Amino acid sequence: MSAAAEAEFPEPASTFAELAASRRLWIDEVLRPWCTTATVSQLRLAELEWLDIAGRADTQSTLWTWAWSRFPDIVHGELSGINETHRVKVVTASGEVLSGYPDGRKSERGKLFLLGNNIDGDLVHLPEVSLDDITEIRRCSDQQEDEVSVSS
Repeated sequence: MSAAAEAEFPEPASTFAELAASRRLWIDEVLRPWCTTATVSQLRLAELEWLDIAGRADTQSTLWTWAWSRFPDIVHGELSGINETHRVKVVTASGEVLSGYPDGRKSERGKLFLLGNNIDGDLVHLPEVSLDDITEIRRCSDQQEDEVSVSS
């Protein structure tokens, strides 16, 4: 084995406990951080092979939750999926600002849907936003919970 290969691959595990620990370490130090920076197209490629990459783990509760965790205000630290509890402000790369409650059921595969009020006060789905197009997601303050804005 070359020196480079030895540096990349640790000694083989000799017990199941060591094997499980090395897999957990790989998930925590390689896979999960990759999910927080990968583009939607790369995440969708990973989703196709997720059974081989991550085992029987559900992509919605791992891959996509980890991907959305690049914006901590839209995920819950101990639950999977998008946190629907609080109104959030979403800023896109084009400068558009949307405010509403995340729709966890409709938001999937890198697309975020928010529920907000239209000009007449009716609750509607705001335009979908791709994870790749989002630059910031912030939880609205209690005072902002009653405000809705969609601006460019």
